[in-house]
Amino acid sequence: MKQSAEINGRIRVAIEAVTPEIDDGRFPIKRTIGEPVVVQADIFADGHDAVSAILLYRTAREKSWNELSMRHIGNDRWEEMFYIREMCNYYYTLQAWVDHFHTWQRDVQKKANAGQDIQVDLLIGAEYIEGAAERATREDEKKLREYARLIRAGSDPSQGLSCALDQEITRLMAAYPDKTCTASYAKTLAVTVDRTKALFSTWYEIFPRSCSADPQMPGTFRDCARLLPEIAKLGFDVLYFPPIHPIGKVNRKGKNNTPASEQHDPGSPWAIGSADGGHKAVEPSLGALDDFRQLVKEAGIHGIEIALDIAYQCSPDHPYIAEHPEWFKKRPDGTVQFAENPPKKYEDIVPFHFETENWQDLREELRSIILFWIEQGVRIFRVDNPHTKPFAFWDWLIIEIKQACPEVIFLAEAFTRPKVMSRLAKAGFTQSYTYFTWRNTKREITDYLTELTQSECREYFRP
Repeated sequence: MKQSAEINGRIRVAIEAVTPEIDDGRFPIKRTIGEPVVVQADIFADGHDAVSAILLYRTAREKSWNELSMRHIGNDRWEEMFYIREMCNYYYTLQAWVDHFHTWQRDVQKKANAGQDIQVDLLIGAEYIEGAAERATREDEKKLREYARLIRAGSDPSQGLSCALDQEITRLMAAYPDKTCTASYAKTLAVTVDRTKALFSTWYEIFPRSCSADPQMPGTFRDCARLLPEIAKLGFDVLYFPPIHPIGKVNRKGKNNTPASEQHDPGSPWAIGSADGGHKAVEPSLGALDDFRQLVKEAGIHGIEIALDIAYQCSPDHPYIAEHPEWFKKRPDGTVQFAENPPKKYEDIVPFHFETENWQDLREELRSIILFWIEQGVRIFRVDNPHTKPFAFWDWLIIEIKQACPEVIFLAEAFTRPKVMSRLAKAGFTQSYTYFTWRNTKREITDYLTELTQSECREYFRP
């Protein structure tokens, strides 16, 4: 195999088994402000020479790296940590090198303890110190050169040894290491930073149309506002709404999902869109958009955030169907393909066709929906069935939204297979559903909680 011309054959240190690192560095880990990032790695060199290593980290806003000396914790394993202090992404990587001065200090003491002549060894140490003086600030350069002079001038080797092992010279040499043959970890790893509510919150789900004080009348946003004090008193800090958009009339379902609806049946909130608007409108019977914005403000006064359901799907009479027919799959008979999960049929819902050739415009429009509701004051989104949309779409969308508004929290409503659930978390979903409800025995519960708290998934999966 042909060797790369860029390889520096003088580098002797290996950096391996870095943690945390998700899928070879493809995905970031997750943290909130105040949490630590504990980084470990196997760092070693050939032979018996001592090694030094540093952890480098920075925020997305910084151009230069912060450096922290790593500590050896045994068996060539090294560790150091940094804390998340800002609401932005962080990056980290590692460097290591053979520490010739530390090696020299260790070996010269062994020789002295064995009664061997160390006169020449002291001169070698003086050369290391003089090299560090070339890299030091003016003040420290003077100190280093004085140490080198004392070591060279000493007629008594024991005096030179005492000077060479002094704590101050050890500190100075650590501050100005020789990094000529430094090994740099090949990857820069990332940390996605969320606000503290990403770790824990208490949700209260409510259907606005069920909040009326009059059982004969549908509830409104104003009716929901009336309930805020009681919801806050119960200890909830998130009020979650299902879709609040206009509900389609075509193929509207009746009570208990019956295929035919009666005149006053409201339909399913997840059948989004009608002549009254689509994903950027509200169901007229709930009130106006101004009413919703006012509700968001009043909720904030009570320490409550509004979480909104995002369902990327349409009713057959959603404006998108007529405006962008290419975004939907057509059947051989010319009709639009409705949602199915055989044998279940959802004739009142039409899914987006993410394999459309016009996928760029589709994803831009779906992004604009989130941005619209951010403008209305929403910062928490419960995403309906994200496992039925492409992973690449979520990889792109969540980064786009987080760049525009870092405070946004995405909950993945995904009752799906473990690997799919995990992949959605890697894509950037802040929180996820779990398999806890399907774990029944003590062994199943113990194994699952161990997986969530002790395996790699603890770095990115928040159940």
